[in-house]
Amino acid sequence: MLMRFFAAAALLASAAACTAQVPPAQASIVEGQDYQLIEPPVPVSTPAGKIEVIEVFGYSCGHCANLQPIVDAWKPKLADDVQFSYMPAVFGGAWEVYARAYYAAETMGILDRSHVATFNKLHVERKPVASIEDVADLYVEYGVTREEFLAAMQSFAVNAKIASAQQTVQRYGVDGTPSMIVNGKYRVMSPREGGFQRMLEITDALVAKERAAVAAN
Repeated sequence: MLMRFFAAAALLASAAACTAQVPPAQASIVEGQDYQLIEPPVPVSTPAGKIEVIEVFGYSCGHCANLQPIVDAWKPKLADDVQFSYMPAVFGGAWEVYARAYYAAETMGILDRSHVATFNKLHVERKPVASIEDVADLYVEYGVTREEFLAAMQSFAVNAKIASAQQTVQRYGVDGTPSMIVNGKYRVMSPREGGFQRMLEITDALVAKERAAVAAN
């Protein structure tokens, strides 16, 4: 089933849902312009007192690849009350294949080593990928075999994560990547001005807004 969707055309088409970058912006944040409200809000899975920030991404998305080093520089600056994580977009076709690869790597304990490397292999080294087996081959250097990785991609655990991500991304209202979700309430995409740096500034401002709301209650 997955092989049917995984043609080179699907890989190219997947990039079309990515969001473009553009030049610098102003300081304050405006609903409907800088971010969108998620209605109804999606419940978070963080412990009490933690603010959840999720990047919805896709490995085949060139803009997500460009954002990754910026996020890597930004994450260490997040306060202790912020819990950051990734969620692959499951839009079907190649998007689902790469989402399965992400969750397979997570369940096999190799995600810390493979996440950034997968972007590099696809967008810097431009490794040829035309089948699900080619995707599995990207992960063999992390101590797993192609067969083990393919099995993990189709496992019960990964199927459950795929179903959950598909439903959650839909509830977030995400139709392009990268998108930042703050506490299940706000959706931020790369703005018309300011590019990815502005996107993270808006995310930081929404985190501060959530923090202030908690302190006020």
